[in-house]
Amino acid sequence: MPVPLFDLSRLGPQVDEAVREAALRVLGHRGYVLGAEVESFENDLTAYLGGGHAVGMSSGTDAQLALLMAMGIGAGDAVISTPYTFFATAGCIHRTGAEILFCDIDPVTFMMDPESLRSLLSSLGRDSDGFLRSPRGNRVRLIVPIHLFGACCDMDGIGSVADAFGVEILEDAAQILGAKYPSKSGTKTAGIIAPTSYVSFYPSKNLGAAGDAGVALCLDGEMAENLRRVRNHGMEERYYHKVVGGNFRIDAIQAAVLRAKLPFLDGWNATRRENAAAYKQAFTDAGLLDRVTLPAEPFASSGLRDHHIFHQYVIRVTGEGKRDAVMTHLSREKIGCAIYYPVPLHLQECFAYLGHKPGDFPESEKAAKESLALPIFPGLTREEQAEVVAGITGALS
Repeated sequence: MPVPLFDLSRLGPQVDEAVREAALRVLGHRGYVLGAEVESFENDLTAYLGGGHAVGMSSGTDAQLALLMAMGIGAGDAVISTPYTFFATAGCIHRTGAEILFCDIDPVTFMMDPESLRSLLSSLGRDSDGFLRSPRGNRVRLIVPIHLFGACCDMDGIGSVADAFGVEILEDAAQILGAKYPSKSGTKTAGIIAPTSYVSFYPSKNLGAAGDAGVALCLDGEMAENLRRVRNHGMEERYYHKVVGGNFRIDAIQAAVLRAKLPFLDGWNATRRENAAAYKQAFTDAGLLDRVTLPAEPFASSGLRDHHIFHQYVIRVTGEGKRDAVMTHLSREKIGCAIYYPVPLHLQECFAYLGHKPGDFPESEKAAKESLALPIFPGLTREEQAEVVAGITGALS
């Protein structure tokens, strides 16, 4: 039985009707760029998150870039992130002219390891003004931890290190809308844990647009106004530019579609958790837990319903070449799967100028060789999940 990695058509007729009405409404009033549709979505999103300010953007990548620009990140600065993630995180840092510094991931969660972060920051010197400087002499301005695959980073641990060294945090929430984090200071909502953040609404995300879209999030009203200028070429009054910005405006149709789909998000996330629980039982029953490592759920015991939203269901297959053998077998059986991410960023050709080599970030490199994403989308059937597990059993037999 073929099993797709992702199938948008299964979100249901109720969703289709809501999206169709939203799109037709925009086509009727012809307010295609910014305007009331965008403001309504931004207001609905901040209400859903429980605070902060939302500024709709043309993509998650543009939302990150706009935030970096609004913060004044550029040449002479350095920004820290991890090499095991989607390219845009480091790509945006590069585009500002800032230096990219990497620290390794936690081998269990695949996310920024607070102790690796501490080790990196401890290795750096301070200038006469007390600012941390990279080995190339750039001022360390920012840390970008990435919530990966649907669970939150150890934000308390990362925040403690950041505070100790006096470095700000920009939260990458591209994959995690709807998740909660059990902070020591109380339950927090992903996307408004740090002062600034961004989310992607690429169609395959848990909340996906009908094309590209994203949002920049912040806790400060003045920053929100700055972001609104940056997304619109630096303008407030038409043709009067306070700063150099970009064309990062979200389309009104995308905002309307996202607003129509937002009420369904918690239900979709709950379905993803149910699918993850079914996988866990199926892998256990198949006797595969000695050969396959299931996704970590670091906050499962917190009592929070939304401790994980399973944007991706990423397993680990250990042993030289075994992940690739499993992928080949599944592909032959027409069972959807994908590698997120096959080449860690420090080994990408475009970042060769940073001077990294294999072995510099061993946990990121190991994750790239062993991780495999399986279907987890709402609408996935138990029969299809059984087919996936049977395919992996056959590949590892």
